[in-house]
Amino acid sequence: MKELMVRAIYCESLGYEASFSYIHAIKLAQQGAGLEKRVGYLAVSLFLNENHELLLLLVNTVLKDLQSTNLIEVCMALTVVSQMFPKDMIPAILPLVEEKLNHPKEIIRRKAVLALYKFYLIAPNQVQHIHNKFRKALCDKDPGVMTASLHIYLQMIQENPEGYKDLTASFVTILKQVVGGKLPIDFNYHSVPAPWLQIQLLRILSFLGKNDQSVSELMYEVLDESLQRAEMNHNITYAILYECVRCIYTIHPKSELLEKAAQCIGNFVLSPKINLKYLGLKALTYVVQQDPKLALQHQMTIIECLDHPDLIIKRETLELLFRITNAQNVMVIVEKMLEFLRVSTDDYTTIDLVGKVAELWFIETMNTVFSVGGDMMQPDIPNSFLKLLSEGFDCVEDDRKLRLFAVDSYISLLHGEPGKLPQRFLQVISWVLGEYSHLREELEPASVLRLLEKLLDMKQTSSETKNWVLMAMTKLCVGGASVSVAQQVSETYISSMDTVLRQRAQELQHFGQDSEVRTRVLPRDTDLENTIFDVDSSLSFLDGFVSEALAAGAAPYKPPHQRQEELAQAKALSLEPYGLSLPISMSSCSIADRQSPTPLSMSSGLSTTLKLDGVKRVWGREGYLVQRESVEETAQVEVPSPLRSPSQQAEANGSHSQTPTQTPTPEPEQEKQQLAASLFFGLSSQSSVCLMGKSGPTSHRFRRKAKGQGSISGATEQTSKTKLNDSDIKGSDPSLSEDSGLVAADSEDMNPHEDPERPKDLCLSSHLPAELSGLCHSEISPLCSIQSLDLSACHVQKDDSLVLVIFIQNSSDSAIRQIPLDLDSDELEVMYYVSRVSDSPVEDVRSHDVAVYQYSLTVKRPSVHVEVVGTVSCPVGTPQTVRFSYKLPLTTFIRPLTLSTEEYGTMWLAFSHDTKQNLTLISDDPEPLTATLSVLKRKLQLHVVEIIGMEGILACRLLRDRPCLMHCRVHAGALAVWLRSPVPDLPDCLIYHCQRALQED
Repeated sequence: MKELMVRAIYCESLGYEASFSYIHAIKLAQQGAGLEKRVGYLAVSLFLNENHELLLLLVNTVLKDLQSTNLIEVCMALTVVSQMFPKDMIPAILPLVEEKLNHPKEIIRRKAVLALYKFYLIAPNQVQHIHNKFRKALCDKDPGVMTASLHIYLQMIQENPEGYKDLTASFVTILKQVVGGKLPIDFNYHSVPAPWLQIQLLRILSFLGKNDQSVSELMYEVLDESLQRAEMNHNITYAILYECVRCIYTIHPKSELLEKAAQCIGNFVLSPKINLKYLGLKALTYVVQQDPKLALQHQMTIIECLDHPDLIIKRETLELLFRITNAQNVMVIVEKMLEFLRVSTDDYTTIDLVGKVAELWFIETMNTVFSVGGDMMQPDIPNSFLKLLSEGFDCVEDDRKLRLFAVDSYISLLHGEPGKLPQRFLQVISWVLGEYSHLREELEPASVLRLLEKLLDMKQTSSETKNWVLMAMTKLCVGGASVSVAQQVSETYISSMDTVLRQRAQELQHFGQDSEVRTRVLPRDTDLENTIFDVDSSLSFLDGFVSEALAAGAAPYKPPHQRQEELAQAKALSLEPYGLSLPISMSSCSIADRQSPTPLSMSSGLSTTLKLDGVKRVWGREGYLVQRESVEETAQVEVPSPLRSPSQQAEANGSHSQTPTQTPTPEPEQEKQQLAASLFFGLSSQSSVCLMGKSGPTSHRFRRKAKGQGSISGATEQTSKTKLNDSDIKGSDPSLSEDSGLVAADSEDMNPHEDPERPKDLCLSSHLPAELSGLCHSEISPLCSIQSLDLSACHVQKDDSLVLVIFIQNSSDSAIRQIPLDLDSDELEVMYYVSRVSDSPVEDVRSHDVAVYQYSLTVKRPSVHVEVVGTVSCPVGTPQTVRFSYKLPLTTFIRPLTLSTEEYGTMWLAFSHDTKQNLTLISDDPEPLTATLSVLKRKLQLHVVEIIGMEGILACRLLRDRPCLMHCRVHAGALAVWLRSPVPDLPDCLIYHCQRALQED
């Protein structure tokens, strides 16, 4: 049997199906001994996957081998467990795998740690109770066991670095021992001590030291030692140096390490070896996000890499240019990307570059992107393009010109060779012509219909594209000659085997015959955003049909979660082993007593297909929520990047001040220098850098024009950076305990008019208006300074509004007149509060006095954090303008909503936007549900409507009068939460703050 099984493995490896041998492989693993059992386990691991139905027959064999005294059998069982066991079978074998962590043999302990690592990847909630045993494995006397535990810690620290900061000293000590060569020589690779272990430790340290100065200081010494010992003499040392550079630029910066890391990057980039040059470009792409000026030192090398014969070098160079894109060099960089896209034959490169071009540029290059990118691009790119085209910008005339340009260009493309265009591009063309071809008055609808009819006749046109074309023809069927064309097309497809095509043909036929119905269903020249649609979310118009069907004997409707509940009960997987095949000690273990998730009740409405117990909610309608928070916190830390020594800097400054010689430059070299000047324009210290590339994915590929953006002529921008301290919040308002950070850009030059000795001790609280002085307000924090003016701000909560108060303090000896102050926000509606003294946000400030501005804030578009951006100008002396911003959490706009249970039920059915999430339950309280809801009520200002048993309902409103309802239920040790609201993004934002409030409690 052993030889036959080897032959079956050979057949499978050649691609032939040998499923008849699967059951024999399981039998060989069960009944064989020694070498036969090894061959059986090998065949099973190659034949089966974690979803295969025969895997259930292997559970008893694995349980028996895990309890064997034969080390080889235990190793084989642990190997199979870590390779192919699904999460449903983890409870059956987890106790035995835990026991192996204390096994006297190190190979067993190492394989047990790797098996637990696999369990953590597929079911993290089931191994949370053994995290302390992971720490024991980290301190194991065998280096192999310790190395295996680093895989688990790298995953856990990447998800939650704050929970493992106390282990920083241990990781630093381990790295010191590894770099110092204290491990056995068996761990060396080409005389480099444990290189893969060093890489793992450097990645862990980069996560722990990010944005934490105290933790980063523990790492400086060992990072310096790693850079010195990793000599550039082998590929594996290059990998260590690359990880060192990433770690140095990720943690809190230190000038000496930054200089050494920059020198290391320079050696990589200038190396003639392709692998090292690629590594240097990759490192430069990463660090340029922290210090864009570093690219200026290697700009000519980067230009040469654009013409490198290796496509990987070209692609990484374009990635680097994408990261340094700003408003000045975007056109040149996009042109280079499109040139590379035309000659690229790699699908991955095409998908990646199409996405980057779509982010950087829009109208001028979208036709080229669709033509070249073809059907390889992601579906969200054409969808975002059509959405932006339909929503338009801030100017009606610009919108009309944009749409007319699109119509003209697409008509010319259809007159050419449409058969060469990709299917996604044809779909975009069909939609645009159906929506906006009427804007071109001299263009007859019948002529457009005939062009679209040609698309239907092409053999390469897909069914999906034909659906788009038929929908466009339906919109253009307005009478006359167009009706005859539409009728001819509908007769062709009304008998199609494709159901969707047949439906579209029916619509085309009926709308062509009845123009009144078409006008009502497909209105034209109307602003759909201002159109009010009556939507019956309860589907009450179907009540009569449902009653008749039930009376005729039809089965009542069952929600999806109830159907899944019944299906799970009918086909539940029993994990209890057979009684006779196990020892008594095993059969009496607590496998059956382990708590397993049960299906949710009908009232909760949550599906059991996705269990989110203990999982953080990091994605919402607004994008990656946690990443935004980390980016916002990172933006508040000033990162100095002294990449040159003082002598080098002086030499560089001197070289710039020298008069250029008159030696003629070769023509190719002049072209490269001109290209470098175009690509790296905007990265010098005199110009403001606006990086398009970020460390994380953007939430939207296209962005609408921001209101009020533009350059301020004749004004010098001066900026500052401050942060609002949560511990200094005044008053007892719970919502004021959230983050309310203040963000502004940084300035390199001190203001020559600023007096460092001017008084700062004026009590601004006494200047609060009388109607606000008795209310809760946040800390009055500085915003910025401009000449003799200091700006500070706070926000005050009222029952029906949120008031932003800005103080302008004049510390000079003369009055300053007509100080313009402008505020704007994408998420908020900002209204100036007209006082009795002034009705304009331009006031005079007397000498050593304070002017107070009040603004009423209302949320237009919910977001996790909202921001007010402003500018202030000082008319004294040289005109100067300062930009500042003020950030608030959405919870500052949340108020309790008092209503009855009946009113709650009526409103719940009327709301259509919802989200569901499992949150942490406060389990150390005798009444966990009541305690958890009390925390949400206290921190988020929610109103608890009613608590019945294990379920509770809450309500709140977003200023002004936009409700949000919450249904909570205790399930499987967690709080299953369901939010509903008429506002699209409000449930996602509120669930994020609920999760954060429970984590901080």
